Amino acid sequence: MPATETRASRLASDSVQLFSARSDDYARFRPTYPEPLFDWLASQCEATDLALDLAAGNGQASLPLTRHFRQVLACDASPQQLSAERCWPGVQRFAADAERLPLQPAQLDLLVIAQALHWFATPAFFQQARLALKPGGLLCAWCYSLLQVSPALDVVIQHLYSDILGGYWPDGRASVDAGYRDIQAPFPRIETPAFAIEAQWNLGQLTGYLRTWSAVKKWQQVHGQDPLARLAPQLSAAWGPPERLRRISWPLHLLTGYPNR
Repeated sequence: MPATETRASRLASDSVQLFSARSDDYARFRPTYPEPLFDWLASQCEATDLALDLAAGNGQASLPLTRHFRQVLACDASPQQLSAERCWPGVQRFAADAERLPLQPAQLDLLVIAQALHWFATPAFFQQARLALKPGGLLCAWCYSLLQVSPALDVVIQHLYSDILGGYWPDGRASVDAGYRDIQAPFPRIETPAFAIEAQWNLGQLTGYLRTWSAVKKWQQVHGQDPLARLAPQLSAAWGPPERLRRISWPLHLLTGYPNR
């Protein structure tokens, strides 16, 4: 097996372990994607019969797709992630590795990968995607990196991200920081509109989200402590009253194209 494939398999295995451990927290605290993104995806597809949300997690991309596609599949390597939400109306779930998808050739109109392509962006995966997509089928992967709140809060979060957790991020995280510009897809990319995730959160929701970070989980495993505990005074001072709602924003970075055109 080539070295890149071995590395990708290791990264994917690490991601399953990290996110399975707190699948309920992931479902509760991760932000939802903007509806205009799904409107645009449907408008770029030649047909809207079947869509696959790959590395679906708790279904944050799967469920919005049901408003646009006749049938939606959700696949994840972690069965725990797929069962974190009990009700997935209109979505058929199954567990499988991204490089070994149990799909028929030329079956999909759309394949989306939300915040996960960096775990398995290998030739084997792209070959699987090409085989599963119809001739005019669209592939769209997106990621988001650091959130933006306010200058004072952004400094504290950057300190957590870079200084405290800097040595604890998995290798694939570098692709997220690069906005997927470093991933070499074997098809031409198309231009996409600008999309961003937005939320109105209180301080408890912010800290709940930060604790879903893979590096936070790794830091806790090594040190047996919560890395956010040392930042609690700074976060509280910069936030103000904990029940106060603040606007949170995450710009989205998209890798989009038609693998079979």
